[in-house]
Amino acid sequence: MQAKNVRGRNYRLGIYARYATLILIGLIFIFPIVFMIVSSFKPDLQLLRDTSSLRAFLPVGDISVDNYIEAFERAPIGRFIFNSVFITAVSVGLGLFLNSLAGFSFAVLEWPGKTIVLAVIIATLIIPFETIAIPLLLIVNFLPWFGLEGFTQGWLDSYQVQIIPFIADALSVFLFTQFFRDLPKEIIEAARIDGASWWQIYQRVLVPISGPVFATAAILKFLAMYNQFLWPLMVAQSEEFRPVMVGLQYFFQLNVAWGEIMAYLTIITVPVLIFYLALQRAFIESIASSGVKG
Repeated sequence: MQAKNVRGRNYRLGIYARYATLILIGLIFIFPIVFMIVSSFKPDLQLLRDTSSLRAFLPVGDISVDNYIEAFERAPIGRFIFNSVFITAVSVGLGLFLNSLAGFSFAVLEWPGKTIVLAVIIATLIIPFETIAIPLLLIVNFLPWFGLEGFTQGWLDSYQVQIIPFIADALSVFLFTQFFRDLPKEIIEAARIDGASWWQIYQRVLVPISGPVFATAAILKFLAMYNQFLWPLMVAQSEEFRPVMVGLQYFFQLNVAWGEIMAYLTIITVPVLIFYLALQRAFIESIASSGVKG
């Protein structure tokens, strides 16, 4: 009986230790976010003074929304957020569709040279974007485009120049290929026996049970596109097409206002948190509900 009590006590201590460790790790990750949000309501002098103590994480002192008002007056934040959300949403949507089709082709279809092509695509992951930024800039500067304003030469200062070059994603293609390969072949064989076409197999058989890989690819794509800075800085010459990360430089011109910077960072972080939390729930539900039933 005593040994049983000792084992029960050790088990509870182990549970408490794991929870304590998880809470500590969670606090480490959440502290910068708490500091950012709290600091966005403080004037600059108080913000800098509080960084030397725990007051930096507490909403104490001269608290107001002046930094948010001044941030909106300094930069067209609404326009920047719209641009980033639009560019990211279109890129994620088109990217999931095209990259999943590519993964389906590599994993399911048989065609000559697909192993070599897939190897080349995966190899592009080791190439830093900075090495191809200038060649890509020269290419898009001379490409034609037909839009609402008619025929134009060059893609600079537009939405398409920030979307089209990044629709195809080697990491997403790899994720979809691996996921489709791991699915039981009997599903595809049964669908083919029933007379389904390859498009019907992709649309009606594989996509409904591929929620986890779609959610994972969407999260990675969203973060990569929403956080872009170098490429938009090179190609977006007017405020009409600039995303939120390029808009951050507005707050480092002339006098640096740290309170306004924290307010701006808080504002542009909201779409990221909303998207991540919504897709994380979908990701968990997809894992729980997906499967193969006989």
